[in-house]
Amino acid sequence: MNKLKLTVGWLFFIGIIGLAHSQEQEEKKESPSTPPTGQIIDKIVAKVNNYILLESEVQQAFIEAVASQSQQGFEAPTRCEVFESLLINKLMVAKAELDSVMVSDAEVIFEADQRFSMMMQQFGGDENILIEAYGKTADQMKSEIESALREQKVIGKMQQKIIADLTVSPAEVRRFFNAIPRDSLPFFSAEVTVGQIVRKPIVNEKAKEEVRKRMLNFKRMIEDGLTDFQSLAREYSEDPMSAIQGGELGFFRRGELAPEFEATALGLRPGEISDPVETMFGIHMIQLLERRGNSYNSRHILIKPQPSEDDILKAERFLDSLRTEIMAGKIEFPKAAKDHSNDRATSDNGGFFADPMTQSNRLTLRTLEDPILYFTLDTMKVGSITKPIRFEDEREGPQVRILYYKQRYPAHRANLTDDYEKLKAATRRKKEEELLSRWFLSAKEEVFIDIDPSYDRCNALQDR
Repeated sequence: MNKLKLTVGWLFFIGIIGLAHSQEQEEKKESPSTPPTGQIIDKIVAKVNNYILLESEVQQAFIEAVASQSQQGFEAPTRCEVFESLLINKLMVAKAELDSVMVSDAEVIFEADQRFSMMMQQFGGDENILIEAYGKTADQMKSEIESALREQKVIGKMQQKIIADLTVSPAEVRRFFNAIPRDSLPFFSAEVTVGQIVRKPIVNEKAKEEVRKRMLNFKRMIEDGLTDFQSLAREYSEDPMSAIQGGELGFFRRGELAPEFEATALGLRPGEISDPVETMFGIHMIQLLERRGNSYNSRHILIKPQPSEDDILKAERFLDSLRTEIMAGKIEFPKAAKDHSNDRATSDNGGFFADPMTQSNRLTLRTLEDPILYFTLDTMKVGSITKPIRFEDEREGPQVRILYYKQRYPAHRANLTDDYEKLKAATRRKKEEELLSRWFLSAKEEVFIDIDPSYDRCNALQDR
């Protein structure tokens, strides 16, 4: 099954934007071994039940794969490998339909709106520039993104269903490790275990009241016909993803947005504008656009009141006192982080940063994307906790944190004692690969698959 195992690694390669581009390619025939060049004929190259795979999809995915892997220093896949990965995608979607594995409209629409907003940001929010670049309207692009995203989510759910019962035992990790030739064991760079406790300054009421007055003035301007909601949102809203769309958020189901936001929005009539309402994200002015059953579409203007110097000093004093208690042994760092840190990404892990691949608390310095954090660690001793440090979060604004440099692990050859979590993750990936390979060989017998003769040489989905 070597070929099929190789293909599994490419299963989720195809990107949303790549799929959105897929129907733009024009005429020029190429064989599966031809390198990416020019424009091509767009034709159906494979059918899996009612789902089709276009030559343009293969071409776009191949081009992106070559570019992506080259940039990362990895060997690029062949055109046949990309074709087989996309064919497996269609197989998973077709089988998901048979097994009634579905995703809701709300799941798709929300994320599609976000991705479309990111695309529009690249064009300064100007739909005319978008049309000129892609030859499609905003509605057409949105529709293609939603379609591609729905397929991607179905594939993800199908894969999770297949591997749902997969477990990895210590004995399996040991066997996996022992099967690696001694001279082929990976060499791991130096690693660290670092934690943080973050405090977001509590903004004083005076600053909040100034924002509320500003919002009420916006509302009066709209009601007096001096401007419109969309124009104000584009100019003043501090939610960049929705601001570019005139503040429109798209459809959300009940329970998906902040409770205060949802209660206010659902208390409005379509077209009605709310008074200012505060959530954990800032202060909003909301306009309800439409309700559809259990979901609703709204637009908003978000302004985040800024903390004063005194607000930031209060956060610093709180963390300084907490640091003193930790160093005196009155409270353990992980408990202090869980109870007091405002950064959910680390607080749920006892304050410690985790490697995104293995979820281990041990990570290389390269994994720390924040350069300030990197250079701060360079001045610390293992076991020490910093005094409160101010920093600026791109989304949350001014914040304060203390850092705990718990441990450092020197560069070394892989071993079971120091690298168990990494080896466990690798063992799991291998088991997932084998499980998916077996599933593919079985599932392909349950659907109709027709492959264009130009791809016969790829021997797709064949057991090797």
